[in-house]
Amino acid sequence: MTPAVAIVGGGLGGLTLARVLHTRGIPSAVYELDASPSARDQGGTLDLHEESGQRALAEAGLLGEFRAAAREEGEALRILDRHGAVRFEEAAGASGGTRPEVDRGALKRILVESLPDGVVRWGAKVTAVAPGRLTLDGGDVVEADLVVGADGAWSKVRPLVSAAVPGYSGMSFVEARLPEGDDRHAALVGAGSMFALAEGRGLIAQRTGGGWIRVYAAVGTPDPAAVTGLADRDRLLEVFADFAPELRALVADSEGALIPRPIHALPVGHRWPRVPGVTLLGDAAHVMSPFAGEGANLAMLDAAELALALAGHDDVESALAAYEAAMFPRAEEAARGSADNLEACFAPGAPAAMVEQMARFADRH
Repeated sequence: MTPAVAIVGGGLGGLTLARVLHTRGIPSAVYELDASPSARDQGGTLDLHEESGQRALAEAGLLGEFRAAAREEGEALRILDRHGAVRFEEAAGASGGTRPEVDRGALKRILVESLPDGVVRWGAKVTAVAPGRLTLDGGDVVEADLVVGADGAWSKVRPLVSAAVPGYSGMSFVEARLPEGDDRHAALVGAGSMFALAEGRGLIAQRTGGGWIRVYAAVGTPDPAAVTGLADRDRLLEVFADFAPELRALVADSEGALIPRPIHALPVGHRWPRVPGVTLLGDAAHVMSPFAGEGANLAMLDAAELALALAGHDDVESALAAYEAAMFPRAEEAARGSADNLEACFAPGAPAAMVEQMARFADRH
């Protein structure tokens, strides 16, 4: 059986699926709204886990390319309180190199370059979806044995299988960027990631391979629309008025526009009945907050396991049943951990709960 697979969404999950299918001789096409791989900012850095993201890359035959782009020093972690006191610190390599960091843009480039020309249809806007069929902007219709929704939190494919929609988590980010080559904040952030936490608020910073620092100001607010008003440096700095000056400088010294990002998640344990000719992966299936570090890892693992199921079964429906049976409990466990970590990060007495949690994790590993 060599099914034709139409993949909606050219993020890490959709590209991984196309690549693993390609290595197994199964044709696919990826329909991506962006005009090119670099049409917009690809986001921050990722720690790719050995058992998920790296496993997917192994199935894709791309581990060597990944290791050449990865940064083991990016595994370093610091947790501070709002006064700037270090409450937990983990050096790079503490995990034995099992979770190296890689910039999202670099990983996406590796995946795109691994695919034959024409597999990704850039600038393709999907206007309607049905099992086995896509309609594109302009009226073109694409027929396929399988439609895969790899199109993120607000998936157009998800309504074919589920009425669930992401709910607001109560926490929003305001994203900022420190100038490239600005070394004033390097010691504070460290070589990897830094969390400065208080009840209901936090400043999170990541070093990138490009020599600049991405900052996320986390603010608890019951209304996701309220974060738009915080995309102003003066107003945002007021929210963090009781944080140490060196922490507030991560916002004050940033450049460019601030970007509001409300955090949404699907219900923990989201699943659906088997619908012929369609399935989901990644955020389309189980979007969660970023506080478990599992989003990209799960999307890539979903993609690899779906491709292997399609290659290993005699018919599409048997493959989809096997894939979903394994994916549902895995995603539920990760989503529950993500929700618990979000609560721990910003609980009363923060960062005490997160420090305790990370210390337990370090002891186990």
